[in-house]
Amino acid sequence: MPDRLEKILDQLGLHWDGDALADLCTQIEKLVVSHRSAPFDAAAIAAEVVAMRPDSELFAWWLADLVLAQRLGWQRPLPLLMAQVFGPSFRTEASGGRRIRPGDKNFERAVCVALVAAAADACRLAAELSRRAEKLLAVAPKLRAKGAGDVIFLLLSEDAVSGSLATKNLSRFASRRLFERLQQLEAVRELSGRPTFRLFGL
Repeated sequence: MPDRLEKILDQLGLHWDGDALADLCTQIEKLVVSHRSAPFDAAAIAAEVVAMRPDSELFAWWLADLVLAQRLGWQRPLPLLMAQVFGPSFRTEASGGRRIRPGDKNFERAVCVALVAAAADACRLAAELSRRAEKLLAVAPKLRAKGAGDVIFLLLSEDAVSGSLATKNLSRFASRRLFERLQQLEAVRELSGRPTFRLFGL
């Protein structure tokens, strides 16, 4: 666990003292076997981190989603709370329109409301991606490009794929033509909005 957290901290450009990180790991382990509801444990770890290091709020939200996933027995965490940080769940009339931050009054309540919104958003997104994936698989037999199967696999596996992707079976030129064909078939979307470095996904 400490090694994993250190990697995340490095990616976020943060540095934590080794002893403080060890204490945090101990706190996480205690929360994972807690008898409280999972949202309250997620709120607790976020508040703990911000109390220790106010400059580490992004890390606090990452940990909140991690604790939530572990408490619910998920194989992988989802960015549920992190996606809601600036949403209406954390800005209420009671807070005067100010964003409710970890440790603030009514923070636990806001976390519970945010999780309801996040779960609904995640279900809608999953349904939409499922429909798009089915459409992509349906048009796959129409693709004649050598290496098209590799591109289909990447599109189903990754958030985005470069429009100039090159593989052992597909040149950059062939890749561009393949993505143009997929766009014509309305099987992929261009995600970058730029004419040069283009990204495609479901």
